[in-house]
Amino acid sequence: MPRRPTPDSAALPRVDGASSFALVAFGLAYALVALVRGTPWWLDLLYAVASALCLAVYGIDKFAARGGHDRVPEAMLLSLGLIGGWPGAIVAQQVFRHKTVKRRFRVLFWLTVGVNVAAFAWGAIGFRLDGVRS
Repeated sequence: MPRRPTPDSAALPRVDGASSFALVAFGLAYALVALVRGTPWWLDLLYAVASALCLAVYGIDKFAARGGHDRVPEAMLLSLGLIGGWPGAIVAQQVFRHKTVKRRFRVLFWLTVGVNVAAFAWGAIGFRLDGVRS
């Protein structure tokens, strides 16, 4: 029978190796692209703001889930991740222990991460991020 978390361990953030790897790998790739090719200011701002917003919205949804209040639609959480907020979503999932079990959501979440990373890679490799072909 699985052990139930103690109150002390339940308060600690959950660290997921795959999520941590995704954050570190993307952070390094983004930094490399920024140094070598450059990234436009709006893209840096988009990732920063979308990630912070995603972190906050996940926290609001976790609070609502615990209190029985109206929830944030999963489509909104996924959309925020898709536009660049997925790094903040990963942090929120670990810190709040939220949206880490429901398989359907996890699959869709990682698909949105893949689409976002693929779009970034396409821009970084095939085109300059200002839309001009390299």
